[in-house]
Amino acid sequence: MPSHRYTDAYARVDVPLAQREWPSRRLTAAPLWVPVDLRDGNQALAEPMDPERKHRFFELMVSMGYKEIEVGYPSASQTDYDFVRLIADTAIAPEDLTIVVFTPARRDLIERTVESIQGIANPVVIHMYTATAPSWRTLVLGHDRASLKQLILAGARDVLRLAGDMPNVRFQFSPEVFNFTEPDYVLDVCDAVTELWAATPQRPVILNLPATVEIATPNVYADQIEYMHLNLARRDSVILSVHPHNDRGTGIACAELAVLAGAQRVEGCIFGNGERTGNVDIATLALNLHAQGVDPMIDFSDIDKIRRTVEHCNRIEVHPRHPYAGDLVHTAFSGTHQDAIKKGFAEHRARAAAEGRSESEIAWRVPYLPIDPADIGRSYDAVIRVNSQSGKGGIAYLLETEYGIELPRRLQIDFARQVQRHTDTTGAEVTAAELWRIFEEAYLAPGHGRVELIGVTASETGDDCRVDVDLGIDGRPRSSAHETAAPAEALVAALAQHGIGIEVLDVVHTALASTDVSEALALVEYRGPSGVAWAAGRDRAPQAAALVAIINAANAANATGASSASGADAMDQAAGSSSSPSTAARVRAASREDTPSLR
Repeated sequence: MPSHRYTDAYARVDVPLAQREWPSRRLTAAPLWVPVDLRDGNQALAEPMDPERKHRFFELMVSMGYKEIEVGYPSASQTDYDFVRLIADTAIAPEDLTIVVFTPARRDLIERTVESIQGIANPVVIHMYTATAPSWRTLVLGHDRASLKQLILAGARDVLRLAGDMPNVRFQFSPEVFNFTEPDYVLDVCDAVTELWAATPQRPVILNLPATVEIATPNVYADQIEYMHLNLARRDSVILSVHPHNDRGTGIACAELAVLAGAQRVEGCIFGNGERTGNVDIATLALNLHAQGVDPMIDFSDIDKIRRTVEHCNRIEVHPRHPYAGDLVHTAFSGTHQDAIKKGFAEHRARAAAEGRSESEIAWRVPYLPIDPADIGRSYDAVIRVNSQSGKGGIAYLLETEYGIELPRRLQIDFARQVQRHTDTTGAEVTAAELWRIFEEAYLAPGHGRVELIGVTASETGDDCRVDVDLGIDGRPRSSAHETAAPAEALVAALAQHGIGIEVLDVVHTALASTDVSEALALVEYRGPSGVAWAAGRDRAPQAAALVAIINAANAANATGASSASGADAMDQAAGSSSSPSTAARVRAASREDTPSLR
């Protein structure tokens, strides 16, 4: 390797001699988080986000609890400008959300940026940047130290002139490539900017110090940040921010040490998308705090939903070994690891019982699992099963985006097995249409079975409720009456009376958006003779769809090969019969929104 062509960080920039207070500090609170996915992350995409994806990503970050979001570079593209105007003209931004817009220190671009924020009622930060490092000054910008400082101050004056009277606007300055810049020069420029902008504790200026291209071990960046923290003028009027990149693969460590060194604010991307090897991953940073007992102040309780949305918006898959979010991060393939984890779970359950507390409340100390997977919406057993299917967790999301179906986590696992069998046979990728066909075959059309649903009729006499269930079993009519107000409960009881026993564990309703007419899809988790499984039913009415799903479950669980119509066929036949009202109509009439057994 021609390593002689390169020099270390100490030969490229003066590293300040710091007092090094940061090594003895501990992380005890979350910094201010600023996701820059919509600007910096978006600039790094081969296909930048269209308005729909950008809006969806924005809504995700709001729902997670971010209070400051860099939404775009309005002078760089019409799409970014229009998105900022969308925020101004609609109510998509909560009142307490701070909007950040990005601009170079150039008058026409500053003017365009200020124009874009007109009418926004939210707090706004105008983020101005200029590269300050020697190579950038001479090779890119053609300035020496003095002339570049004047260029920066001219831009700062333009920002102040155009937006200084706007009471909801604050200012931010980034000396890009800070970590390459001479410490005395960057300190001089930053102090000049905060003086010009009249920084006060009531209207602080954000000074953002990017490791734009990572060149050194994280301790060097910490020394640089601590130097600024200890020597900045008007320190009580400055919010010290960092923006690490990941060129050396140590962006996470740089950010954590920078916070120890005095940084109060961290810019980055959820899952770390960005130029070259990425921006710092603020999801990992936040969950690292969580794993150390520090509240990150951001909601990651449904990590799979977050991951799927980010993958959809970025068109980049999250690596299966990504910390916390990857498909494989809670998976133990080693027998010794699995044994240790099982023993840890057993001890955890026993300790919760002994203390009389919930398992989700007591201290976590299961071997090999840094956090409880349930904290981020996962269970250990479920993740094991998903990962045995080669990380095809995106299958469920594809169904959701193309057909509007939201699969419960346990059904995602079961469906992944169905898809895996298909891909093992064909050796090919599967499209959304093929996924839907596999889903129909597995859950909506389990084959001809013993049972058909003829009708369900509910009636009330005073305080008494009754449901009459008419079935066809092995081609023969069977009727029964049940004292209940719940058609689904009556149907399960009727099946049991005729030796077709299933236990309904859960019913989940979702929508099916694949047709012109909106349909309901009911997903039933049940226990039959062969164990726990899933079935589905579809109808215009949610409760009727649940009854169809129960019939499909009964036929799948008790299949004998007898030639009778499936639950779905029965509903179609009944709906088309000459009887009045039709079975489908009677099922829908019998359905109750307040039925206890259906959710």
